[in-house]
Amino acid sequence: MMSAAVLCFTLNDVLGKWLVATYTVAQVLVLRSIAALVVLAPMVRREGLEHLLRPKRPGLQALRVAFGTVEVGAFYWAVSMMPLADTLAFWMAMPIFVAVASAVVLKERLEPARLAAVVLGFVGVVLALGAGLDHGWKPTLVALVGVSVYTAYLLMTRALRATPAGVMAVYQMTGAMLFGLVLAPFGWVTPTWFDAGLLMLLGVVGAGAHVMVTKSLALAPAAVVVPWQYAMILWGILFGWIFFGDVPEPLMLVGVAVIVGAGLWLTRLEMRGTRG
Repeated sequence: MMSAAVLCFTLNDVLGKWLVATYTVAQVLVLRSIAALVVLAPMVRREGLEHLLRPKRPGLQALRVAFGTVEVGAFYWAVSMMPLADTLAFWMAMPIFVAVASAVVLKERLEPARLAAVVLGFVGVVLALGAGLDHGWKPTLVALVGVSVYTAYLLMTRALRATPAGVMAVYQMTGAMLFGLVLAPFGWVTPTWFDAGLLMLLGVVGAGAHVMVTKSLALAPAAVVVPWQYAMILWGILFGWIFFGDVPEPLMLVGVAVIVGAGLWLTRLEMRGTRG
């Protein structure tokens, strides 16, 4: 189930990269959010509308929505300017950023083994950064901002873990939709019926992938399913080559290998600590 979710996420990214070549990021956010909200409605109904209408810690919920919206927008913006695999490489470094942020913000202990994994991960980021600069400083900067904001978003999600997943997803999609509606009139391109369907498909596939991730974590330990998320970079390389003719640079591939290795190491350490 996690493998299927990763494949869906990557296909979603391919579709998003293709669509933002014609339509603005704001349009993509609006239509994908509308479709996702339709898919999420039954889930929220099962979880209880009272959770949706009376959110706990509303200020933090709003801040999480803002960060999540910026992250999604940054991803689509970055992937419109650089190859899919290159963009995914930065997002795959997310566990490294989370480990550092948890130590700094949440005061979690960063023991020597985790610190070594973090340092190794940042070596991979530096290598990927060097390869990414071949596409110019702008997409690389957008990607770095995106993954940094995503890190903050995940920390807030951890702090709000008592809130039902469906409710948080509805807040997120609603925020993205409102943000898109504000900016969509600027540079609006009227989509064809076919493209409108593809834009809506973004939301349906994305929501389905999130549900599969949640279900996979309910069926098996995180140590079993989480490492499969790194298959996303392999799909990204393959689909980038098939659909866009992108061939990753050797330096980027080395950086990706180091980032994935460090991420798997961190995952193993986290699960060992959880069992302890």
